[in-house]
This record gives sequence, structure tokens and C-alpha cells, in this order.
Amino acid sequence: MEAGLTEGRSIHRLDTVRRYEIPEGVLLDFRLAGPVVRACAWAIDAALRGLLYLILALLMALFGGVGTALMLIGFFLIEWFYPVVFEIYNGATPGKRAMGILVIQDNGTPVTPSASVIRNLLRAADFLPFLYAAGLVTMLINREFKRLGDLAAGTLVVYRDRQQERIQPPVSATSKPPVELSEDEQLTLLAFAERGETLSIGRRRELAELLSDQTGLRGGDAVEALYAYANWILKGR
Repeated sequence: MEAGLTEGRSIHRLDTVRRYEIPEGVLLDFRLAGPVVRACAWAIDAALRGLLYLILALLMALFGGVGTALMLIGFFLIEWFYPVVFEIYNGATPGKRAMGILVIQDNGTPVTPSASVIRNLLRAADFLPFLYAAGLVTMLINREFKRLGDLAAGTLVVYRDRQQERIQPPVSATSKPPVELSEDEQLTLLAFAERGETLSIGRRRELAELLSDQTGLRGGDAVEALYAYANWILKGR
């Protein structure tokens, strides 16, 4: 593991999922956002910035020459720091949020203020020679869809996957397993509890009775016992 971080070898080179293993041994999967979804996010943000420009111009017109100076300063701040503020706050501008994507560091941590500033200031280089041509070419020739700003800042744009809530076993009883369970055995038991209600009653009983030698139970009682063991594991007893 290099610098406590390695890319999973099991991920195919053509896949858009990147897997990293952090020092704690936890695998993190990120789905990379490609040019199309990022272009849609940019278009939404461009429309919002245009609306802000219009509102600012109307307000500053009331102040004459001073208003013009303030308007130009406002245009500069909106153009360059609109994305920075939102990315630092929650990792995504309104456009990115609408498209379900966000900016993170290469190692999966939230984007830092300095990285956000760098990646957005380099949008000028990505724009060259016109319409973000340099940025698009750069995204298409590297596996992680990084534009020049991402390469310099060490950032990725990934999909914001919704966190799936663990399905609770359908009974509230809690019981300690009669034998010590390995980590794999505990995971298998939790998987059975989560999927139990999607299986037929007969199939549930058939699976539960595989452990009848350990539980001493059969039929519905065996199923309820496994649910109770799963509850015990979930509650960290």
C-alpha cells in the first residue's frame, strides 16, 4: 500500500468505478462523473450565475459610477468564487448537486479550500482555446475524467451515491448466539436477516434449519432465532 492508499486491482481498467483502501482496511468505491453529466451541471451553474449577474447589474445601476465599480467587483467574485464557496460548504455547486455529483480529493476525503481554489482558477486554462476544449480533451485521455484543474488540485468529480440504510431484522427480540461467530459468519447471518422477508417462508425455514445442530430449533422457531442473533450483532452486544 503506497502512502496508506491503493487502488483496488479487482476493478477493470475500463470501469468508471475507482476503489481505494484506506489504512483502516475499509474499501471505498467512487463512481466517476464523466464529461456529459459535468457539462449539464456547468450549464445549470452558468444559468444561475447569469441570473445573479442580472440582479447585481439592476441593483448597481441605482448607484451610478460607484455602482459600476461595485458591479464589476461583484462579477469577478461570482465568476471565480461562486463554485469555491459551494464546494467548500458541501462539495458541490447547485448544478453539481442537481446532477447528483460532487468534488472530493483523490483519497476520498472532502475537497479542501486550497484545492477548490486551484481547480476553479485553472478553469481559464481548461477553457482554451474555446468552449473548454482543453478541459474536454484532458478528461477524455485520462481514466479518471480529470480536467487540468483536477490534475493540479488532486481532485475527482464523483457521483453522490445515496447511503443505503441497513434493513433491520423483522423481530425486536435479541439473543446472543450459542457459539462464537467469525466476522464472515456474522455477515452471513446479517445478510439472511436483511433478505429474509424477500424469501418464501419455506426457503427461510430451509436456510435456518441448516443451523439446527447449533440452535436446536426447527421451522419458524429457527428463523426467529436467527433474526434474534442478527439483532444482537447489530446492537453490538
